[in-house]
Amino acid sequence: MKNAIVSGLFIGIISGLWMFIMHGLGFSPQSTTMAPIEYFSVLIPLIVLYFGVKSYRDNECKGRMGFLEALIQSFKILIIGGIISVSASIIYIEEFTKGNNLMDFSGRIFGALLVGLLFALGVSALMTTKHNKVD
Repeated sequence: MKNAIVSGLFIGIISGLWMFIMHGLGFSPQSTTMAPIEYFSVLIPLIVLYFGVKSYRDNECKGRMGFLEALIQSFKILIIGGIISVSASIIYIEEFTKGNNLMDFSGRIFGALLVGLLFALGVSALMTTKHNKVD
């Protein structure tokens, strides 16, 4: 669980910082369209999730891990990171937008949830080392 907490904290903190950095650069999630530079935020959970699950496989599973085990670890990491990044998003909305944009921003949060689920499936498939034969 320690690995999931550390990796989840990395995702949440870096995603929150990215949001505030984007605000400092003049980009805002208030608009209905996304700037091309905002798409780089997708790389944060992908990279941290990959290295978090890889660390779990190498250190705690001694290099052998099944798909379901990797998927559960991925979900743990994403849940912790999601809680922190959504909290940072709410703080951002309350402090900087001064409007009722929570409904508009919730669409992006839901999109991040779907992307996170796809990343969890992909990383879990990539990190699986114990393949079970189905004959």
